[in-house]
Amino acid sequence: MYKSVAETAKDISMPEDQVLRYIYEGRIKAVHDGKQFLINSTQFDTYFEQLERIKEEIEIWRNTPIPEDIDVKDED
Repeated sequence: MYKSVAETAKDISMPEDQVLRYIYEGRIKAVHDGKQFLINSTQFDTYFEQLERIKEEIEIWRNTPIPEDIDVKDED
């Protein structure tokens, strides 16, 4: 599905200026139809999947208890 720069910026929570800069840099693939850039939104699917996976891993890391230090009970 192709979206305009404004729609894409809203979807990925990024300013429109930055989306345009990424298009010019080649970081976001887009098609120019003579009036505006159109961006295929499926190119962000992998990004969002990876972002969700990273959020889950961070949550697991935060919920993992800190193991007791073995040297605490040592009475040398």
